[in-house]
Amino acid sequence: MHMDLPPGVTFAIEDAPASSDAEALAWGLEAFNDLAWPGHQPWQTLGVFLRREGKVVGGLAGELYAGWMFIKYFVLEDSLRRHGIGRAVIAAAEARALERGCHSAWVDTFSFQAPEFYRKQGYAEFGRLPYPPVGERIFLRKRLAPG
Repeated sequence: MHMDLPPGVTFAIEDAPASSDAEALAWGLEAFNDLAWPGHQPWQTLGVFLRREGKVVGGLAGELYAGWMFIKYFVLEDSLRRHGIGRAVIAAAEARALERGCHSAWVDTFSFQAPEFYRKQGYAEFGRLPYPPVGERIFLRKRLAPG
């Protein structure tokens, strides 16, 4: 691969980039977006955690941006499943997202994970990708605010 880089600029492919380097890209994109869309909702993180003796045993980590909550990670240890806890975690995250100005939420999950759980919470499929050799990646969304 050949490219003409300006003096002082290097090119690197990194398998384990520093989180600060990845954040530099996020903030660069945010600055670019702000020029085209002044005043849009800023990037924010969100977490809902279940802990036992200080150790995380389940919960949700996500990002809020431009009116959307993205559920990045959601998991419960087996002993916490099928007791309504997952439903409560999702509801708490959605309520906080609404408080912070989000109108909708989206998530992606594999067909062997929890698509039916999300459907029961009111999420509707909007996309699907084949993921050989096992299953499919399913994208779902939910409107949180009327209108």
